[in-house]
Amino acid sequence: MPARTEPAARDRLIFALDVPDRAEAVAWMDRLGDSVSFYKIGLELLSGGDYFPVLDELAKRGKQIFADLKFHDVPATVAGAVRGLARHPVTFATIHCDSRAMLEAAAAKKGSLRLLAVTVLTSNDAGDLAALGVHGDPADVVIQRARLAQSAGIDGVVCAGADLPRLRDALGPELLTVCPGIRPAGAAGDDQKRTVDVATAFALGADYIVVGRPIRKADDPRAAANAIVAQIAAATN
Repeated sequence: MPARTEPAARDRLIFALDVPDRAEAVAWMDRLGDSVSFYKIGLELLSGGDYFPVLDELAKRGKQIFADLKFHDVPATVAGAVRGLARHPVTFATIHCDSRAMLEAAAAKKGSLRLLAVTVLTSNDAGDLAALGVHGDPADVVIQRARLAQSAGIDGVVCAGADLPRLRDALGPELLTVCPGIRPAGAAGDDQKRTVDVATAFALGADYIVVGRPIRKADDPRAAANAIVAQIAAATN
């Protein structure tokens, strides 16, 4: 397998564009300017009806796009959804890590799109998993699901930063890792439970991080994004 090209520090920051409509999305693109080169768009925009207009606007501005739609259905339906999404200028898309048949069907239709398996949501801890009948440490569940995804042809995983050391030990350096739930040092103070800060995420082996509220709620969002990029550069150089 050829060596993977390492992305620039700015491209490792993915901003969560969790807004309800195109007008607010464009306002954020204007507000952030060249401080952000990679955007995640997800279910809130989809249900608001402006998903593909926003996707097209991001592409027109030369931004990379992470379509966080968490596909999860029977294999034929997911394969069709992935095939359709792959016709758009999207870099990453998410799929729940469920059956091998579903994962393999998705991988067969992804083209140049890189698929990320959602292992355990960063809003879930061991207690949440136990309530669903899934017992064990979240990191063990992450490794089990990531191994299934990798063997089915999925490019990478979405996981908590705290899961990275054991994940890297188990599955090696080639698995693409994207970590949401990135917060400043200290308590998150929101619905994210398994969080790490920027420097820790990259020290533990993250390839990309997803950041939303710490930028959106900053007094100067552009400065906040630039500060995160500077932290990424320091952690990866």
